[in-house]
Formats: sequence, structure tokens, C-alpha cells
Amino acid sequence: MSSPVRVRFAPSPTGALHIGGARTALYNWLVARGTGGALVLRIEDTDRERSTDANVAQILDALEWLELDWDEGPISQYERADRHRERLEELLASGAAYRDTATGADVQAFRKENPDRGYRGEPTDEAGAAIRLRVPDEGETVVPDAIRGEIRFQNRLQDDPVIARADGSVLYNFAVAVDDSDMGITDVIRGDDHLSNTPKQLIVLQALGEPAPRYAHLPLLHGPDGKKLSKRHGAASVQELREEGFLPEALRNYLALLGWGSGDDETIMSTPELVERFSIERVGRAAAIFDPQKLRWLNGRYMRELPLDRYEEQLAAHLARNDPEAAEAFAAATPEARAEACGIVQEKAQTVVEIWPLIAFLFTDPVDDDKAWRKVMKPEAAGVLARERETIASVEPFDAETLEAELRAVIESEGLGAGKGLQPIRVAITGTSVSPGIFESLVALGRERSLQRIDRALSRLADAASPVSGDQG
Repeated sequence: MSSPVRVRFAPSPTGALHIGGARTALYNWLVARGTGGALVLRIEDTDRERSTDANVAQILDALEWLELDWDEGPISQYERADRHRERLEELLASGAAYRDTATGADVQAFRKENPDRGYRGEPTDEAGAAIRLRVPDEGETVVPDAIRGEIRFQNRLQDDPVIARADGSVLYNFAVAVDDSDMGITDVIRGDDHLSNTPKQLIVLQALGEPAPRYAHLPLLHGPDGKKLSKRHGAASVQELREEGFLPEALRNYLALLGWGSGDDETIMSTPELVERFSIERVGRAAAIFDPQKLRWLNGRYMRELPLDRYEEQLAAHLARNDPEAAEAFAAATPEARAEACGIVQEKAQTVVEIWPLIAFLFTDPVDDDKAWRKVMKPEAAGVLARERETIASVEPFDAETLEAELRAVIESEGLGAGKGLQPIRVAITGTSVSPGIFESLVALGRERSLQRIDRALSRLADAASPVSGDQG
């Protein structure tokens, strides 16, 4: 009986969790959850200058927001230094590793003179010597890759790599191999920028007499321009996407599809569906394109289908992080008012960021959008707005369906289209020309507050039309 799958996500805490790292974390999580296996979270923090507690906290925050839980960890690689040195001594004792005084420049010079073979050092007992791993002179190191098939590296072309400094502190490839072995990792799923490290890690494992995990090297993400994904393509980190208003479930769905094919054309898949259907063998070899516009479209679909209470929670959390004054205004409203506001905007907003600007007029004074006022509130708007005010004041019942029927009758009698006929109401009650549906907005604002705002708009129109404030030529 095969052993349970054990995967690991092993970020280096030298910055925020970027999009490619988030996809790697997701793929490992999907494999663990889909097989009943375990996910180990290991923080590869041996770069002490760049590995900070703040960066670790950012990574954990991003994973928690994405709702990617782990079964073991977080484990600090740095804190395992004693174990690394213990296993290093084993290799020194067996002759699989040796001390060598050659510098990087020495190795470069050797390679220039011997382009057909890798550097092999001379063992020494001198103080200040680094420790190198002895690579076999003949044969191949074969990386069995679930995505790319077998990848072969000629041993004679590989240098004996440095695996520890003179002070005994080990380098990345040695620490990773020891950690993967000690943690019982069966499958290593990571970006293909690590592919060149893999033969070194396999030789370490072989020298230690440990079994090798299976590997899957994911193609890197590119932007829509076909170049490696970077800051210039938009949000580079999970936290930035969160603050731009994307939902974790939409981001999980989108990231899962970056390189992986479900076998059909289905785009929208719940997380349980992803867990059930995901297979690392179906990940393609070509670079996947991260398209912010496609993510935005997918997020809009999720926004429209979100339960209203969760929709409200997402907005409240976003405001609490980014606009305390707005958060206070929203929280001060009645539960019914908050729910109604979210309900009328749910079909319109594609990201959480877009919600508040559309419904703020229900909780605060209208904005002062001078451009919208000058475009819509021409002198001729006063007449139709006054008639619409009369209808709003008297219509019964005061609901969206009745308001629509009665107000459309007014603008038809004026010979106006919906745009010219209804936009004055929108600007009067919201202050701007973009809002949720106008009839639903009137109901949510309420008759009394709607009339007060329309009266202020009519008064402003009248003042602009008076000889004193008019054009002085």
C-alpha cells in the first residue's frame, strides 16, 4: 500500500506572497486535500538579512485570506540548523562531501579551460574551506517530473556544488533536501525556476541514502504581453489583489486554471470541485498567462452569486482596512439598510472596491461631482426634474416597480429618452452620474430623503438660471 501523499509549500520570507507563489501554494493544497494527504508549511528563512518576521506574517496572512490551511507548521528552516549540521557531518564522514578552498573565480577559470566537464575540487583540511558535495563523474541524474517527464542531467557537466560555508552553516540545496527527507515529503510541487536545483538535491538525498520525492515543476506565469509576470502587469501580491477587491474564492478558481486543464471548457468551479478534479499531471508545460481582465470578469461572476450576508461582510472588512470613516458610517446604519444597499448593487460591482462608491450616497451626503452636474443638469433639466419630484412625492406604493412605471410615463410625456429623463434624478440624489438602478436607489434612500435631495438640486438649478448668477457675458 502506497504511503499517504505529503506535500509542502516552502516560501522564502523575503517579501509578500506573489501571484506565482500563491498558485504554487494552491496546487499543493489541492493535491493534499484531493488525496487525503498532508500539507506542510515550511518557511525557508536561512537568508537572515531578508527574512523578517513581518514578511513571514504577510505570507501567513495571505494564505489565511486565501483559505489555504496547512496540516503541519509553519516550520522555520533556520531553526533546523543543528539537524542540517548533523547530516552534513555524515556526508563528510562518508567522503560524499569534502572541504575545498576554491573560490567562485577558481571554478569559473576551471570551466573556461574545461568546458566539457564540471569542477571537481581537491579535499583539504585547511581552515576557512567551504564544503562541497561530490557529484558522480559518470552517468546521469534523472529528475522524474510529473509535468515534463524525465529530465536528464549529465553528471560530468555538473560542478561539485558548495553545500555549506566554512563555518558549517549549510546552503539552500542541502537544507531543502534534508528537510524534505525528514518531513517525509512524497511530492515536491514548485516553480520551474527551481528545476536547476533539483539534480543537486537528488544527489544530496542519494548521498544520505534517502528516497527521493516525486517532482512537478510548474511553468512560470507570464503577463498578457507574454513576458514574465511582474509588478508592471498590475497587482504583484495576494494582499494587493485583496485590496483591489477580489474575493478569495474567485482568486482560487482563477489561479487553479492558470496552466491546469479540467478536461472540459468549464471556467467557474467551486473549491470542492477543484479539490475533486485537480490533477498535477494535467498541468501544461507552457507558461500560463495571468490576465487581470479575465480575473476581474470571473470575480464579477462570484460577486453576483455571493450570499448577501457574506457580500456585506466583505465590504465591511474592506472598509475597516482602508476607510475607517466610511466603515463607521456603514456600521452605524440599520441591518436592513445595509442589506438593502448591498442588494441593489450586487449586479453592478465587479470587485469589492467598487461597492462603496456606488452606495455611499445612502449612508453619507451626496458626492459633489462637478463634471456630472455640468453634463446632466442643463437648464432644461429643471422642468422634467420638477415633474418627476411630484411623481416621487405622491406615488403609491413607494416601490421600484411602481416608481419605474410612473417615472417612465413622465419622461415619455416630455418626449425624452431614459438617459436624459432619468439622469437628473440620479445626479440629484447621488451627486454623480453612476449608481445602482435609479428606481431601486430611490427606494433604498427613501421618499423623504430623495425629495430633500431633489429639492436641493432644483434650488441649485434655479439659482444658476437667475439673472444675478447667470452669464455676465
